[in-house]
Amino acid sequence: MSRSLHVVLLALAGLVSQTGVAHAQAPAWTKIRIGVEANYPPFSKMGTDGKVTGFDIDIANALCAEMKAQCSLVTQEWDGMMPALQARKFDMIVASMTISDERRKVADFSDSYYDIPSSFIAKTGKFKDTSQASLKAKTIIVTRNTPRARYIAANYKDSEVLLVAKEADVTMELAAGRGDVGFGSSLAATTAFLQSPEGKSFSKIGPAINPSGNQAGGTGIAMRKGEDTLRTKVNAALKAITANGVYKTINDKYFDANIRGE
Repeated sequence: MSRSLHVVLLALAGLVSQTGVAHAQAPAWTKIRIGVEANYPPFSKMGTDGKVTGFDIDIANALCAEMKAQCSLVTQEWDGMMPALQARKFDMIVASMTISDERRKVADFSDSYYDIPSSFIAKTGKFKDTSQASLKAKTIIVTRNTPRARYIAANYKDSEVLLVAKEADVTMELAAGRGDVGFGSSLAATTAFLQSPEGKSFSKIGPAINPSGNQAGGTGIAMRKGEDTLRTKVNAALKAITANGVYKTINDKYFDANIRGE
């Protein structure tokens, strides 16, 4: 065997060895870190004891139990969710994140685990509809960096827009009189605001809206691009907890209607 051929064969052997090691070191996903928010009741909220609870949290725990994975929750402000995922602060996001084409450019998503449209909210009787003419020069409050914010920017160019950091701030700012109309999750608005003492003088106006269009696909669990094994496991677990009734038990704990979207 020539020296040059011997060197080539050694190089190839090393490449195969490295590939085998890389394959062996691929995550088994028995330990998963989950990014969650703590400011979006009833989906998530921080208790006085420092524990995060809510629909999203129960879903995350149910998926981990089904996958037989040891999971830890990492609280993260909404604006930093995607950057923290890319920085490997956690492995997936369970935080009521709407699936959109724009977000699919930077992350992969599970199948939808719930699907709720958005609604406008205002003082009862203040507006008859949500047309551009009705809301001209009015201030619309919406969470920044969301499909809802992009919907407002595209469809209400003659309105003022107040961008807030998290969903709970939409109704808080509205109640404080710092805007005329809030645009947020129709279910969250109903459960956390309209049925509260602060929200008794407010109502939904106009029809429910899907701000991302038909391609939105509901709400999903975000993962880094290429984590196909994890995404497959999450989707299988989601189907399992839907079939065995665990999802319904969690749903009924928080909502009067089925939000699964199926």
